Amino acid sequence: MGKLFRAVVVEEKENRYDITVKDRDLDSLPQGDLLIRVYYSSINYKDALSCTGNKGVTKNYPHTPGIDAAGVVEESNCEDFKKGDEVIVIGFDLGMNTSGGFAEYIRVPASWVVRRPENLTLRESMIYGTAGVTAALCVDKLISYGISKENGKIAVSGATGGVGLFSVAILHKLGFTVSAITGKISETEYLKSFGANEVIPRSDFEQQSPKALLKPQFAAAIDTLGGEVLVNIIKSINYSGAVAACGMAFSPNINLTVFPFILRGVSLLGVDSVEIKKHDIINKIAVIYKLENLDRFATEITLFDIPEAVNNILKGNARGRYLVKVS
Repeated sequence: MGKLFRAVVVEEKENRYDITVKDRDLDSLPQGDLLIRVYYSSINYKDALSCTGNKGVTKNYPHTPGIDAAGVVEESNCEDFKKGDEVIVIGFDLGMNTSGGFAEYIRVPASWVVRRPENLTLRESMIYGTAGVTAALCVDKLISYGISKENGKIAVSGATGGVGLFSVAILHKLGFTVSAITGKISETEYLKSFGANEVIPRSDFEQQSPKALLKPQFAAAIDTLGGEVLVNIIKSINYSGAVAACGMAFSPNINLTVFPFILRGVSLLGVDSVEIKKHDIINKIAVIYKLENLDRFATEITLFDIPEAVNNILKGNARGRYLVKVS
């Protein structure tokens, strides 16, 4: 038997999924180039799905979720990393079908791993996590497309969630005027404290409209919700604007005509934060997209608090990010 370590284990039992903290054996980890001692992780919507048996995310149980991890290399079989290196792993198959970051150890391919940038601590990297990386990728894609602060307002849907909140804050830092769309209008002052210039009820965008185009309101948008919300946002984009789409918390389906694309020249930009190589965007987060007072984005919890946090996320009661202190 190898060394034991503490991990969250999700087990399938009679059509339910139990989340407990158990001892695991290092020998039970998959093969990989690097063994990493995990110090921090974070909880994302995909983790909540994995914790509750979504077979589209995780096929086999028992399983340790956690699509984010930050820690120190303990063993290395490659020249690029050595023992003692501080590293970050976000996305790829971590926490999906590969044992994830809700554990004191992970073993992963070197191609998944990013060396910690000088201006970003391990703890800060996990406050960002997949949500912050996704937000930065969305902002980066809009800027690369040609959207500037002079073009007009930028809409952000699902604004109180992790991706939404980071999108609001990063856009504000860069000088954009931000319209936060949320189902929690009671959080108006909270969103304004992160840089939202106005807060719009999500209900304004939830209903199907027979109109092919709506009054143009936004130069661009970052959408985390999908479904009818995304459809109505696309219909509300100014001429030659763009929408960066990265989520489906409302619905994975969209039903609209081609008119926004061929009459207003609107572009729909897909943003993937799973398979993309993350060295560039994480280094940009450490400099260009680095935010002050990062602790205000996150609630710090332990492995034992994960079941309650998952429940809050799935019920839509989460605010900002859950930072998991692993060891």
